Amino acid sequence: MKELGSPRHDVLRRMIKERRQKADMSQAELAEKLGRGQTFVSAVERGQHRVSVLEFLELAEAIGFDPSAAIRRVARVAKR
Repeated sequence: MKELGSPRHDVLRRMIKERRQKADMSQAELAEKLGRGQTFVSAVERGQHRVSVLEFLELAEAIGFDPSAAIRRVARVAKR
């Protein structure tokens, strides 16, 4: 199963970046909230890191968006 670069993965990474920017938060600020390095956030947003369910929940909490609605958005994207 190829996940990195898939349509669903692209929607997920773009959505995380959009939500972070909408929250007026820098990558460094998000990374600090997560207790991770800024390179982690960058890798997620560039699609170079496969986000686990737990990481996704932590990202949603740190940024302040509804993870359930986000998953529904990603699920609507057709698989290749």
